[in-house]
Amino acid sequence: MSTMKTTIFLSASLALAFGLFGCGSGDKPSETATTTGTTTSKPTGSKKHKLAFVTNNASDYWTIARKGVEKAQSELPNVEVDFKMPADGTAAAQRAIVDDMMAKGVEGMAISPVDPANQTDMINSAAAKALVITQDSDAPLSNRSCYIGTDNFAAGKQAGEELKKALPNGGKIMIFVGKADAQNAKDRIGGIKEAIAGSKIVVLDVRTDDTDRARAKSNAADVLTKEGDIAALVGIWSYNGPAILSAVTDANKIGKVKIVCFDEEDDTLAGVKSGAIDSTIVQQPFEFGYQAILMMNKFLDGDKTVFPENKLHIISTVALSKDTVDDFKAKLDKLRGR
Repeated sequence: MSTMKTTIFLSASLALAFGLFGCGSGDKPSETATTTGTTTSKPTGSKKHKLAFVTNNASDYWTIARKGVEKAQSELPNVEVDFKMPADGTAAAQRAIVDDMMAKGVEGMAISPVDPANQTDMINSAAAKALVITQDSDAPLSNRSCYIGTDNFAAGKQAGEELKKALPNGGKIMIFVGKADAQNAKDRIGGIKEAIAGSKIVVLDVRTDDTDRARAKSNAADVLTKEGDIAALVGIWSYNGPAILSAVTDANKIGKVKIVCFDEEDDTLAGVKSGAIDSTIVQQPFEFGYQAILMMNKFLDGDKTVFPENKLHIISTVALSKDTVDDFKAKLDKLRGR
Protein backbone atom coordinates (compact mmCIF):
# COMPACT_ATOMS: atom_id res chain seq x y z
CA MET A 1 0.00 0.00 0.00
CA SER A 2 1.41 3.37 -0.98
CA THR A 3 1.05 6.24 1.46
CA MET A 4 -2.62 7.16 1.47
CA LYS A 5 -3.73 10.60 0.41
CA THR A 6 -6.89 11.00 2.43
CA THR A 7 -6.05 11.68 6.04
CA ILE A 8 -7.69 13.07 9.13
CA PHE A 9 -5.51 15.99 10.09
CA LEU A 10 -4.29 15.70 13.65
CA SER A 11 -1.41 17.58 15.23
CA ALA A 12 1.72 15.57 15.87
CA SER A 13 1.64 16.81 19.42
CA LEU A 14 0.44 14.18 21.84
CA ALA A 15 -2.33 16.28 23.29
CA LEU A 16 -4.02 16.97 19.95
CA ALA A 17 -3.28 13.54 18.61
CA PHE A 18 -5.33 12.28 21.49
CA GLY A 19 -8.18 14.62 20.62
CA LEU A 20 -10.05 11.95 18.73
CA PHE A 21 -8.62 9.01 20.66
CA GLY A 22 -9.87 10.49 23.88
CA CYS A 23 -13.24 11.38 22.45
CA GLY A 24 -15.76 10.51 25.07
CA SER A 25 -13.08 9.34 27.49
CA GLY A 26 -15.02 10.86 30.32
CA ASP A 27 -18.20 9.05 29.37
CA LYS A 28 -19.33 5.82 30.95
CA PRO A 29 -19.63 2.73 28.74
CA SER A 30 -23.12 2.01 27.47
CA GLU A 31 -25.25 0.85 30.38
CA THR A 32 -26.78 -1.77 28.11
CA ALA A 33 -23.47 -3.55 27.50
CA THR A 34 -23.57 -7.24 28.36
CA THR A 35 -20.89 -9.74 29.37
CA THR A 36 -21.48 -11.73 26.19
CA GLY A 37 -20.02 -9.07 23.94
CA THR A 38 -23.37 -7.80 22.65
CA THR A 39 -24.34 -4.21 23.37
CA THR A 40 -27.77 -2.79 22.73
CA SER A 41 -29.61 0.49 22.98
CA LYS A 42 -33.27 1.20 23.41
CA PRO A 43 -35.11 1.73 20.12
CA THR A 44 -36.70 5.07 19.41
CA GLY A 45 -38.97 4.06 16.58
CA SER A 46 -36.40 4.22 13.79
CA LYS A 47 -35.13 1.03 12.19
CA LYS A 48 -32.65 -0.77 14.41
CA HIS A 49 -29.43 -1.70 12.63
CA LYS A 50 -27.71 -4.93 13.66
CA LEU A 51 -23.94 -4.44 13.34
CA ALA A 52 -20.83 -6.44 14.18
CA PHE A 53 -17.28 -5.41 15.06
CA VAL A 54 -14.81 -8.29 14.58
CA THR A 55 -11.20 -8.12 15.77
CA ASN A 56 -8.25 -10.26 14.61
CA ASN A 57 -7.25 -11.52 18.09
CA ALA A 58 -8.05 -11.12 21.77
CA SER A 59 -5.31 -8.60 22.64
CA ASP A 60 -5.95 -5.90 25.26
CA TYR A 61 -5.45 -3.49 22.37
CA TRP A 62 -9.04 -4.19 21.37
CA THR A 63 -10.36 -3.13 24.76
CA ILE A 64 -9.83 0.45 23.62
CA ALA A 65 -11.60 -0.12 20.31
CA ARG A 66 -14.51 -1.57 22.25
CA LYS A 67 -14.79 1.68 24.22
CA GLY A 68 -15.13 3.49 20.90
CA VAL A 69 -17.86 1.10 19.80
CA GLU A 70 -19.69 1.65 23.08
CA LYS A 71 -19.37 5.41 22.78
CA ALA A 72 -20.82 5.39 19.27
CA GLN A 73 -23.63 3.14 20.38
CA SER A 74 -24.50 5.41 23.29
CA GLU A 75 -25.10 8.13 20.69
CA LEU A 76 -27.13 5.90 18.34
CA PRO A 77 -30.31 4.51 19.91
CA ASN A 78 -31.16 2.57 16.75
CA VAL A 79 -27.95 0.49 16.74
CA GLU A 80 -27.21 -2.96 18.19
CA VAL A 81 -23.60 -4.20 18.02
CA ASP A 82 -21.97 -7.58 18.51
CA PHE A 83 -18.30 -7.13 19.48
CA LYS A 84 -16.43 -10.35 18.66
CA MET A 85 -12.82 -11.46 19.21
CA PRO A 86 -11.38 -14.73 17.83
CA ALA A 87 -9.71 -16.18 20.91
CA ASP A 88 -6.83 -17.91 19.11
CA GLY A 89 -6.28 -15.26 16.44
CA THR A 90 -6.63 -17.70 13.55
CA ALA A 91 -8.33 -17.14 10.22
CA ALA A 92 -10.49 -20.21 10.88
CA ALA A 93 -11.77 -18.82 14.19
CA GLN A 94 -12.49 -15.49 12.54
CA ARG A 95 -14.32 -17.20 9.69
CA ALA A 96 -16.56 -18.98 12.20
CA ILE A 97 -17.46 -15.63 13.77
CA VAL A 98 -18.21 -14.05 10.38
CA ASP A 99 -20.39 -17.01 9.36
CA ASP A 100 -22.26 -16.76 12.66
CA MET A 101 -22.83 -13.02 12.25
CA MET A 102 -24.12 -13.52 8.70
CA ALA A 103 -26.47 -16.24 9.92
CA LYS A 104 -27.79 -13.81 12.54
CA GLY A 105 -28.58 -11.29 9.81
CA VAL A 106 -26.23 -8.42 10.62
CA GLU A 107 -26.60 -5.48 8.25
CA GLY A 108 -23.08 -4.19 8.66
CA MET A 109 -19.72 -5.57 9.77
CA ALA A 110 -16.36 -3.95 10.56
CA ILE A 111 -13.63 -6.58 10.46
CA SER A 112 -9.87 -6.65 10.98
CA PRO A 113 -8.93 -9.54 8.68
CA VAL A 114 -6.36 -11.98 10.04
CA ASP A 115 -5.13 -13.05 6.59
CA PRO A 116 -6.46 -10.62 3.96
CA ALA A 117 -4.81 -12.33 0.99
CA ASN A 118 -6.61 -15.58 1.74
CA GLN A 119 -9.82 -14.13 3.14
CA THR A 120 -10.93 -12.18 0.08
CA ASP A 121 -13.61 -14.74 -0.79
CA MET A 122 -14.92 -14.67 2.78
CA ILE A 123 -15.13 -10.87 2.79
CA ASN A 124 -16.71 -10.78 -0.67
CA SER A 125 -19.28 -13.37 0.35
CA ALA A 126 -20.22 -11.31 3.39
CA ALA A 127 -20.23 -8.09 1.35
CA ALA A 128 -22.77 -9.63 -1.01
CA LYS A 129 -25.21 -9.88 1.89
CA ALA A 130 -24.30 -6.94 4.13
CA LEU A 131 -22.25 -3.76 4.37
CA VAL A 132 -18.64 -4.75 5.10
CA ILE A 133 -15.80 -2.44 6.01
CA THR A 134 -12.31 -3.29 7.20
CA GLN A 135 -10.66 -1.69 10.21
CA ASP A 136 -7.12 -1.91 11.61
CA SER A 137 -6.02 -4.33 8.85
CA ASP A 138 -7.20 -3.82 5.29
CA ALA A 139 -8.14 -6.18 2.47
CA PRO A 140 -7.86 -3.77 -0.48
CA LEU A 141 -8.51 -6.43 -3.13
CA SER A 142 -11.85 -7.36 -1.60
CA ASN A 143 -15.27 -5.79 -2.06
CA ARG A 144 -15.18 -4.03 1.31
CA SER A 145 -16.80 -0.61 1.16
CA CYS A 146 -14.13 1.26 3.13
CA TYR A 147 -11.04 0.85 5.29
CA ILE A 148 -10.96 2.69 8.62
CA GLY A 149 -7.69 2.80 10.47
CA THR A 150 -4.02 3.56 10.31
CA ASP A 151 -2.03 4.30 7.20
CA ASN A 152 0.25 1.43 8.10
CA PHE A 153 2.86 2.27 5.49
CA ALA A 154 3.18 5.78 6.95
CA ALA A 155 3.28 4.28 10.46
CA GLY A 156 6.06 1.97 9.33
CA LYS A 157 8.01 4.93 8.00
CA GLN A 158 7.50 6.60 11.37
CA ALA A 159 8.99 3.53 13.07
CA GLY A 160 11.87 3.58 10.60
CA GLU A 161 12.66 7.16 11.53
CA GLU A 162 12.70 6.15 15.21
CA LEU A 163 15.12 3.35 14.35
CA LYS A 164 17.45 5.84 12.66
CA LYS A 165 17.41 7.95 15.83
CA ALA A 166 18.14 4.90 17.99
CA LEU A 167 20.88 3.62 15.65
CA PRO A 168 22.67 6.67 14.21
CA ASN A 169 25.61 4.48 13.22
CA GLY A 170 23.45 1.73 11.78
CA GLY A 171 23.44 -1.95 12.66
CA LYS A 172 21.58 -5.22 12.15
CA ILE A 173 17.91 -5.45 13.10
CA MET A 174 15.32 -8.21 13.24
CA ILE A 175 11.59 -7.72 12.76
CA PHE A 176 8.91 -9.73 14.60
CA VAL A 177 5.19 -10.06 13.80
CA GLY A 178 2.30 -12.48 14.14
CA LYS A 179 1.66 -12.99 10.45
CA ALA A 180 3.84 -11.38 7.81
CA ASP A 181 1.14 -11.63 5.14
CA ALA A 182 -1.43 -9.55 7.05
CA GLN A 183 -1.87 -6.29 5.17
CA ASN A 184 -0.99 -4.09 8.13
CA ALA A 185 2.16 -6.13 8.73
CA LYS A 186 3.23 -5.91 5.10
CA ASP A 187 2.60 -2.18 5.01
CA ARG A 188 4.45 -1.45 8.27
CA ILE A 189 7.44 -3.55 7.26
CA GLY A 190 7.46 -1.88 3.84
CA GLY A 191 7.37 1.55 5.47
CA ILE A 192 10.25 0.67 7.79
CA LYS A 193 12.37 -0.56 4.89
CA GLU A 194 11.67 2.58 2.88
CA ALA A 195 12.56 4.85 5.80
CA ILE A 196 15.89 3.13 6.50
CA ALA A 197 16.88 2.83 2.84
CA GLY A 198 20.26 4.47 2.34
CA SER A 199 21.17 4.18 6.02
CA LYS A 200 23.52 1.61 7.56
CA ILE A 201 20.61 -0.23 9.17
CA VAL A 202 20.22 -3.75 7.77
CA VAL A 203 17.11 -5.96 8.18
CA LEU A 204 18.30 -9.54 8.72
CA ASP A 205 14.89 -11.19 8.56
CA VAL A 206 11.22 -11.17 9.62
CA ARG A 207 10.18 -13.76 12.22
CA THR A 208 6.52 -14.76 12.68
CA ASP A 209 4.73 -16.26 15.69
CA ASP A 210 1.09 -16.81 14.63
CA THR A 211 -0.03 -14.53 17.51
CA ASP A 212 1.46 -16.93 20.08
CA ARG A 213 2.97 -14.78 22.85
CA ALA A 214 5.24 -17.53 24.13
CA ARG A 215 6.57 -18.09 20.64
CA ALA A 216 6.98 -14.34 20.16
CA LYS A 217 9.30 -14.23 23.15
CA SER A 218 11.20 -17.38 22.13
CA ASN A 219 11.74 -15.92 18.66
CA ALA A 220 13.33 -12.82 20.17
CA ALA A 221 15.38 -14.88 22.65
CA ASP A 222 16.65 -17.07 19.81
CA VAL A 223 17.85 -14.06 17.85
CA LEU A 224 19.60 -12.61 20.90
CA THR A 225 21.42 -15.93 21.36
CA LYS A 226 22.37 -16.54 17.73
CA GLU A 227 23.01 -12.96 16.56
CA GLY A 228 25.55 -11.57 18.99
CA ASP A 229 25.85 -8.28 17.12
CA ILE A 230 22.14 -7.60 16.73
CA ALA A 231 21.55 -3.87 17.23
CA ALA A 232 17.76 -3.63 17.48
CA LEU A 233 14.60 -5.71 17.63
CA VAL A 234 11.40 -4.39 16.08
CA GLY A 235 7.91 -5.54 17.11
CA ILE A 236 5.15 -5.02 14.55
CA TRP A 237 2.04 -6.17 16.46
CA SER A 238 0.93 -5.05 19.91
CA TYR A 239 2.13 -8.05 21.94
CA ASN A 240 5.52 -8.17 20.18
CA GLY A 241 6.82 -5.21 22.18
CA PRO A 242 6.31 -6.87 25.60
CA ALA A 243 7.63 -10.20 24.26
CA ILE A 244 10.80 -8.55 22.97
CA LEU A 245 11.23 -6.55 26.16
CA SER A 246 10.97 -9.71 28.26
CA ALA A 247 13.55 -11.54 26.11
CA VAL A 248 15.99 -8.62 26.15
CA THR A 249 15.58 -8.30 29.93
CA ASP A 250 16.27 -12.01 30.46
CA ALA A 251 19.37 -11.73 28.29
CA ASN A 252 20.64 -8.73 30.33
CA LYS A 253 20.84 -6.64 27.18
CA ILE A 254 18.64 -3.70 28.14
CA GLY A 255 20.23 -0.62 26.60
CA LYS A 256 22.58 -2.73 24.49
CA VAL A 257 19.86 -3.86 22.10
CA LYS A 258 17.45 -1.15 21.01
CA ILE A 259 13.71 -1.80 20.83
CA VAL A 260 11.15 -0.10 18.59
CA CYS A 261 7.59 -1.41 18.51
CA PHE A 262 3.92 -0.62 18.00
CA ASP A 263 0.90 0.02 20.21
CA GLU A 264 0.28 0.65 23.87
CA GLU A 265 0.23 -2.53 25.92
CA ASP A 266 1.00 -1.84 29.59
CA ASP A 267 4.43 -3.50 29.49
CA THR A 268 5.29 -1.57 26.35
CA LEU A 269 4.47 1.78 27.95
CA ALA A 270 6.38 0.78 31.09
CA GLY A 271 9.35 -0.11 28.89
CA VAL A 272 9.22 3.25 27.14
CA LYS A 273 9.02 5.05 30.49
CA SER A 274 12.06 3.16 31.82
CA GLY A 275 14.03 3.76 28.64
CA ALA A 276 14.28 0.04 27.84
CA ILE A 277 12.09 0.59 24.77
CA ASP A 278 13.25 3.49 22.62
CA SER A 279 9.91 4.20 20.96
CA THR A 280 6.48 2.78 20.26
CA ILE A 281 4.15 3.88 17.46
CA VAL A 282 0.64 4.17 18.84
CA GLN A 283 -2.60 4.07 16.91
CA GLN A 284 -6.05 5.22 17.90
CA PRO A 285 -8.14 2.04 18.20
CA PHE A 286 -10.82 3.99 20.06
CA GLU A 287 -11.46 5.81 16.79
CA PHE A 288 -11.53 2.57 14.81
CA GLY A 289 -14.50 1.45 16.90
CA TYR A 290 -16.16 4.84 17.15
CA GLN A 291 -15.89 5.83 13.49
CA ALA A 292 -16.76 2.34 12.19
CA ILE A 293 -20.13 2.29 13.96
CA LEU A 294 -20.98 5.91 13.13
CA MET A 295 -20.15 5.49 9.45
CA MET A 296 -21.93 2.18 9.01
CA ASN A 297 -25.03 3.61 10.65
CA LYS A 298 -25.01 6.65 8.34
CA PHE A 299 -24.60 4.46 5.27
CA LEU A 300 -27.43 2.14 6.30
CA ASP A 301 -29.62 5.18 7.00
CA GLY A 302 -29.16 6.18 3.37
CA ASP A 303 -26.07 8.43 3.30
CA LYS A 304 -24.12 6.79 0.47
CA THR A 305 -21.52 9.58 0.51
CA VAL A 306 -20.23 8.74 4.00
CA PHE A 307 -17.28 6.74 2.63
CA PRO A 308 -14.51 8.65 0.76
CA GLU A 309 -14.13 8.03 -2.97
CA ASN A 310 -10.84 6.25 -2.40
CA LYS A 311 -12.50 4.10 0.30
CA LEU A 312 -9.90 5.07 2.89
CA HIS A 313 -10.66 6.79 6.20
CA ILE A 314 -7.29 7.31 7.87
CA ILE A 315 -6.57 7.81 11.57
CA SER A 316 -3.08 9.17 12.35
CA THR A 317 -0.40 7.61 14.57
CA VAL A 318 2.00 9.07 17.16
CA ALA A 319 5.56 8.06 18.07
CA LEU A 320 5.88 7.89 21.86
CA SER A 321 9.19 8.34 23.66
CA LYS A 322 10.25 8.54 27.30
CA ASP A 323 9.39 12.26 27.31
CA THR A 324 5.81 11.86 26.11
CA VAL A 325 4.64 8.51 27.47
CA ASP A 326 3.34 9.73 30.86
CA ASP A 327 0.76 12.10 29.37
CA PHE A 328 -0.35 9.46 26.91
CA LYS A 329 -0.71 6.81 29.62
CA ALA A 330 -2.73 9.10 31.88
CA LYS A 331 -5.25 9.72 29.12
CA LEU A 332 -5.25 6.04 28.16
CA ASP A 333 -5.95 4.97 31.75
CA LYS A 334 -8.84 7.41 31.92
CA LEU A 335 -10.25 5.97 28.71
CA ARG A 336 -9.94 2.43 30.08
CA GLY A 337 -11.65 3.49 33.29
CA ARG A 338 -8.61 2.83 35.46
